[in-house]
Amino acid sequence: MAQSRSTADIVLPVQPFVFPSFTTARHFGQAGRTKSAAVVWNRRYARILTVSDAVVVFTAALVGHAAWFGLEEAKLRVGPFAPTYLIISCLIGLAWMLALQAYRSRDARITGIGTDEYKRVVNATVALMGTLALVSVVFQIDIARGYFGLVLPGGTAGLIAARWLLRRWLQMQRRKGKYLSRVVVLGQPRDVRYVVNQIGRKSRAAYQVVGVALTGKKRAWLEVNGAQLPVVSDAETVVEAVARVGADAVIVAGQTKGGSRYIQELGWQLEESSTELILTTGLTNVAGPRIHARPVEGLPLMHVELPQYTGARHAFKRIFDVVVSCAALLALVPLFAMLAILVKKDSPGPVLFRQERVGRGGRKFLMLKFRSMVETAEDDLAGLLDQNEGAGLMFKIQNDPRITRVGAWMRRYSLDELPQFWNVLIGDMSLVGPRPPLQREVDSYEKRVHRRLYIKPGITGMWQTNGRSNLSWQDSIRLDLYYVENWSLTGDLIILWRTAVQMVKPLGAF
Repeated sequence: MAQSRSTADIVLPVQPFVFPSFTTARHFGQAGRTKSAAVVWNRRYARILTVSDAVVVFTAALVGHAAWFGLEEAKLRVGPFAPTYLIISCLIGLAWMLALQAYRSRDARITGIGTDEYKRVVNATVALMGTLALVSVVFQIDIARGYFGLVLPGGTAGLIAARWLLRRWLQMQRRKGKYLSRVVVLGQPRDVRYVVNQIGRKSRAAYQVVGVALTGKKRAWLEVNGAQLPVVSDAETVVEAVARVGADAVIVAGQTKGGSRYIQELGWQLEESSTELILTTGLTNVAGPRIHARPVEGLPLMHVELPQYTGARHAFKRIFDVVVSCAALLALVPLFAMLAILVKKDSPGPVLFRQERVGRGGRKFLMLKFRSMVETAEDDLAGLLDQNEGAGLMFKIQNDPRITRVGAWMRRYSLDELPQFWNVLIGDMSLVGPRPPLQREVDSYEKRVHRRLYIKPGITGMWQTNGRSNLSWQDSIRLDLYYVENWSLTGDLIILWRTAVQMVKPLGAF
């Protein structure tokens, strides 16, 4: 008879942890596609941009020629040569295309998202203008300045418009799951969640997260905002996982075990399959143009420019504010008159509402708005504090009983904010900037939040084009601080454009 064995003597076989994505391909949909798909669509989109640029550039040159010279065979004397302006137009078109290529305005890393694409188009055009001016002076060529005054600005506007239209088309394709780079995010769970969240927040992002690779404790899934992302590997087996899920890139989130040596070896291994390696810097409030890499004897140094709060750029910003606010106040006089009549007829009280706000450097000023609430709104506030739906220090109620009928309509389309063009004209505000705070909000600021007061508040800003009242207090502060640290004139123009779009299709306004 066999002797009985105690449970302590029984040795169970150890079951190794198997990442579910290694055995179940259904989690990834198109996991079997070719590795070079991202490269293929990048090249295809670059060809589309090249054709579009060529059409715009040569059309601008030919239209400028027809508008300035008509059907005449105008000639330009260049030493012993006398080429026609038609030939000159073609040469300018070719030079313009070369400039756009030299400034890498069709680089896959900047097309379709952000402002760098537009900046490079403008910089290439400015460089071309400077080169033409220099050539004309050095060789004493008498160029018809009016002709170039038509071609170059018109062509620049056309290039930016064409890029914007193509970007809209690209975004539509990406919403359908096309023209996306499939990525695996590698790092600690907290860092991975942050990166995945940021990618998910941006509807224009070019990445599709197909899995995550986690360091530390092994698990099958990582929950991010209610969604379960498959954990495809750990740090040691990420290369094999990338090949299995058909990823185009690996995003390294935060610090990893092994430091720079691990990153270097990972890059070598990914190199064999042409998979891109993307590193996050951790500088979450610093925009790309402020970051410059400079290697010193093999040591990659990252230079971060200091934010600019004075100087020529602020002078140009002020000039732009004055010109646009003057033009807006003159153009909107009929609309102001109509809104004033509607406000006056809708409810008793003044047409304009004046409220003390805090401006640059803590200086107080009276901000103007068309009155959108009943005259006793400030007195009624105390009885509504327990119904506050706003984030953080902001008071908001979606169905605020103090709002008038005309006021609700004006607030939806931001028409009540239009008198603030006067605040811009007299220097209290800017067209674009952080949200103008109340004194009670400023009194409750943490130390870092006071940086919002380093520049003038704006009629519109990043908060206006990223959700408005739907934003949490933390997101509102994050966007304002990001703007303060990284503002630019080009960025202001883009925010103004997006604000105009928001006024037509309002989101988060109440």
